[in-house]
Amino acid sequence: MTVVSNDPSWWPLINASLIASYFVVAGSVAMIYDWGLTFGKEIELIWRQRWSLMTFLYLSVRYAGIGHAVINILISVPTISATDAVSLIMYKTWDWIGVVVEPLLGVIIIARLHAMYQRSRKVLIFLVVIFLASTITSVVIAAIITTQTTGEEFVLSGTYQCMIDVGGDSSFLSTMTWILGTVWEVLTLCLAVWIAVKHFRELRQHSTSGIVGDCFTVLMKTHVSYFVSFLAVSCFQMGLFSPTFSANPYSLESQIYDGLSQIFLFVQMFVLGPRLILGVREYHAELVANSDTATAMTSIAFEERVHVSTGSSV
Repeated sequence: MTVVSNDPSWWPLINASLIASYFVVAGSVAMIYDWGLTFGKEIELIWRQRWSLMTFLYLSVRYAGIGHAVINILISVPTISATDAVSLIMYKTWDWIGVVVEPLLGVIIIARLHAMYQRSRKVLIFLVVIFLASTITSVVIAAIITTQTTGEEFVLSGTYQCMIDVGGDSSFLSTMTWILGTVWEVLTLCLAVWIAVKHFRELRQHSTSGIVGDCFTVLMKTHVSYFVSFLAVSCFQMGLFSPTFSANPYSLESQIYDGLSQIFLFVQMFVLGPRLILGVREYHAELVANSDTATAMTSIAFEERVHVSTGSSV
């Protein structure tokens, strides 16, 4: 049922909705702009290569991100009208895109660590067990929240608002999800740093060729930037559950805070996430083009060969 009102008491909500929509649009445009910047590399390094698990993961995360951005704009911009049912479906779809993409990013991280640990079966089993436990718990929590979610359309002073009610215990359940995600990210970062430091020490002691060292440098740069972004998102999300924020959710400060958390989330999942794959493939392509010893990178490049045309029919 649609509720129509021109009561001035709704103006704080309307202003907050407008401010939030600015951040949503800004984050979505930035993500799509990054996709445009890397589209040429994507064609060369993803579409024109042999299809593999990493190809599927890259395309799934990248284009799920575009769908996520479009839906987020549709449900956030108050000048776009939608019925109760449509708004609720879009909201749940938007929410579950994030739920699905998180495990995909986890598989990418596992593949990177598996390669860095020279395909160690023990490391793989350990990571898969922790990952499955965290993922299954998060999915169950998301399903519980979804069953409790309801929505109602309001037309307030000419703007369209979909009021989403996610249930009384959703804040606690969402906090648990972010705690699990943070523990997983910290664990994988520690494992990556430990093996990278170990390899750099071995290379220095044996004066080995710099290709493997450069490879680990590339892996660590992309992993650390991804982790820092995730840490920023986690801190912002934890802050959203504080009493200070909930006491005045329509204030300008609260909306700026929430908007920044949305932008960091876009960057972490849909910009840095795909670059975990694209960055390594780009580095491998440069080795193929410039050196005959590039095969040393093969196992790090997610256990697949990346063939790049060099203009000499190679």
